[in-house]
Amino acid sequence: MRYTHLEDYINELYKYLSIEKPHQLRIDIIAENLGLSIHYGTTTFRYYDSIILKRTNRRREWQSFGHEVGHYLRHYGNQLRLHPLFTDLQEHQANHFAYHFCVPTFMLKEIKGVTAHDIVRFFNVEFDFALRRLEMYESKVIEKVAENTRSCK
Repeated sequence: MRYTHLEDYINELYKYLSIEKPHQLRIDIIAENLGLSIHYGTTTFRYYDSIILKRTNRRREWQSFGHEVGHYLRHYGNQLRLHPLFTDLQEHQANHFAYHFCVPTFMLKEIKGVTAHDIVRFFNVEFDFALRRLEMYESKVIEKVAENTRSCK
């Protein structure tokens, strides 16, 4: 399976952090290793090297953390000063980052016959998030099968 640039980036990030298994995907460990401080408040946002998470449940907090890490690692500047189209683009990119950060492809491919319930259980995400991530993953697998079929002709 060929990885996308984002999948390679996340794979290298986790390799750098010595994270190989889903049980190692923890906010406190990752934040410490990235030099981030975590605080809890009434809303979720990033401010320089601090991430403020809205206290909800562990699954949603993990997903929000993934989103904010996406901003931290991939975006610069103050969103309040950006044109709304650029803000929308950054939000879309951070959402996409969160799916791959919270449920890394290199870990996902190790689970044979993976289901959305498996993703919820192993990666501590909400069911809707798991379902969307599974759709993304299965689309990639189907694309790979189609590519192999074309190359055999």
